[in-house]
Amino acid sequence: MKRISLLGSTGSIGTQTLEVIDCNEDMQVSALCANRNVTAIEAQIRRYRPAVACMMDAQAAQDLKVRVQDTNTRVLSGMDGFVEAATLPTVDTVLTAVVGVIGLIPTIAAIEAGKTIALANKETLVSGGCLVMPLAKKHHCPILPVDSEHSAIFQCLAGQQERPKKLIITASGGPFYGKSAAEISHVPPSSALQHPNWSMGAKITIDSATMMNKGFEVIEAAWLYDMPLENIDVVVHRESIVHSMVQFADNSVIAQLSTPDMKLPISYALTYPQRRPCKVEPLDFCALHTLSFQAPDHETFPCLNLAKKAANIGGTMPAVLNAANEELVYLYLQEKISFGDIAMQLRRMMELHTPIPSPALQDILDSDTWAREMIKKSF
Repeated sequence: MKRISLLGSTGSIGTQTLEVIDCNEDMQVSALCANRNVTAIEAQIRRYRPAVACMMDAQAAQDLKVRVQDTNTRVLSGMDGFVEAATLPTVDTVLTAVVGVIGLIPTIAAIEAGKTIALANKETLVSGGCLVMPLAKKHHCPILPVDSEHSAIFQCLAGQQERPKKLIITASGGPFYGKSAAEISHVPPSSALQHPNWSMGAKITIDSATMMNKGFEVIEAAWLYDMPLENIDVVVHRESIVHSMVQFADNSVIAQLSTPDMKLPISYALTYPQRRPCKVEPLDFCALHTLSFQAPDHETFPCLNLAKKAANIGGTMPAVLNAANEELVYLYLQEKISFGDIAMQLRRMMELHTPIPSPALQDILDSDTWAREMIKKSF
């Protein structure tokens, strides 16, 4: 029986993870963690009967404790609760699906406890890759990517003896592909949330619209696969059928293709090294009239290059970029800033920050806090 601690159980990835678990009789939910959606997690507790549940929000945890007092589930709260849920002795695999840098501390704790990490939280490696990857190597802890692009690369590398020459990450282009910077500078959140291919949470959908999501994926890929940034390419692939590709020394390219459905990479991470039946529609190749590829428009979507620049600078700069982006996206969703303000303010934050070259965990957390406070003071 594979026992799973699910951090971020009420979000898009979390709920799809539970769908995957439903299809596998040898998987059991040991812990469920969320931010403050008490109604959703109560229903999950009654269905999956985990030993532990945790709410990041203290008031939500108190509410949940009253609601599920008739069950055997122990309710925890805050970051300490997340860490305990991620390090339960009975847990084999920790799937981190929370949004934001809050995933970093419990992921580090799970690695130190020797758990297998199924990683769906981008910010863990974007902000703390310099700490996480050496720690995972030290503890011989597998990190299995859940992101569709990184799962695709992981699958393409399976069984390969040679180091890849290049990683090629595909991008849908989001809802504003083909538009100019002027055309999208003041688009409302309702338009930015209309992703053409994927059903995701609001934050990651906005990141897709700005292409910051792809910039973060470049940083993640550099850490996951120990690949120089100059050997990681991004290509726009509107159909979202090819999820990423790997090029080898002989210039042969291996690609992973499937219908755009997050349950596939979730299933692969939870069942690796096996492949099991999954409720994902098979590809109909006769219905695929074309698979197109174009270069990204860096002028219209400057966030991609800002992410690469932050990664090249290194140290605490990616953590600042990530934290500032998170705050700016939430301001945009509240219609307090324009779409064009996101990249402009990110550039300003990078100019203001003096990075710490070899940061400790506290340096990363302090830089994250600094960036958030600077954004909040500005608006």
